[in-house]
Amino acid sequence: MTEDLGPNRRRSPSEAKRWIVAAAQPPPERPTVLVVDDSRVDRRVVSELLCGKMNVLEAAEVAEARQILSTRWVDLVVTDLVMPGANGLELIQHLRRHHAGVPGVLITSQGSEEIAFEALHRGAASYVPKVLIATELVPTVERVLTASMGRRARRELLKRMTSTHCTFRMQNDPELIGPLVSYLQELVSYVGLCDEMECTRVGVALQEALTNALFHGNLEISSRLREVDDRVFFELAAKRRTEFPYSHRYIEVDCWASREEGTFVVRDEGPGFDTRQLPDPTNPANLVKPSGRGVMLMRSFMDEVIYNSKGNEVLMRKRRPESALAEEGKPLS
Repeated sequence: MTEDLGPNRRRSPSEAKRWIVAAAQPPPERPTVLVVDDSRVDRRVVSELLCGKMNVLEAAEVAEARQILSTRWVDLVVTDLVMPGANGLELIQHLRRHHAGVPGVLITSQGSEEIAFEALHRGAASYVPKVLIATELVPTVERVLTASMGRRARRELLKRMTSTHCTFRMQNDPELIGPLVSYLQELVSYVGLCDEMECTRVGVALQEALTNALFHGNLEISSRLREVDDRVFFELAAKRRTEFPYSHRYIEVDCWASREEGTFVVRDEGPGFDTRQLPDPTNPANLVKPSGRGVMLMRSFMDEVIYNSKGNEVLMRKRRPESALAEEGKPLS
């Protein structure tokens, strides 16, 4: 059996075993840095600069570095950019794809500026010119480690969260919807409410509820306009975001999340609507119509969807399956 790593590569059974062993290792007391450089002399210079404050591992090429990353705990990689065969850019790409929590710092030489820029664009955390290694390497690595290990510690702490409540009050800016949905997905994931697939479905339901609150609630634009002309719909939305009374309206979001249940309330300040007029989401003829599609998805992905009498507030609940609770030894309600 192999572990699927995407369309281009799979871990062999032996690789998968080494990776599991590495992942199970407790982190060492001092941060561990992997130095990658084909020049033995340059590799030793870098290692000696770092070894006073951190554990240092060495690799002479990218293939060896990948082997170490699959078997040892590594907090950060310092890599020469220009090497024969696979170069530092390819190692940065490997880190981003397979070791997203391990940042990479580049050592750049004169004439490699274009490749360095590309590596920074593709995920490198920082860089140090070779001519400045003596003075800039250690503080650069320390800054990156502080930022990276702080995020890692925060993630580990949040995994211990058992319940949470948060409230947002946001303007009619569609650019805020995505980040808010991502944040709420993180919360339900941290408390252990649902697995990755269900977390995605919760995100879709939240996206639809927030989109409805913004466009149909606060901006009072009918979804039927999208069936006629999508461009006109968004042009009208942009116009109303600057006009009174639409521009003075807010969306309020409340979230309560625990291991057993998540409750999400999305409230707009529009005039509301008669929810009895929503198209029947179970009618196949309505599946391709923008009107009512969001409500159909919300009802499909959440266990409960309830509108208030005015039609400007929706409450959605997501419950953890009883089978999952039973597996943890929790009593069934």
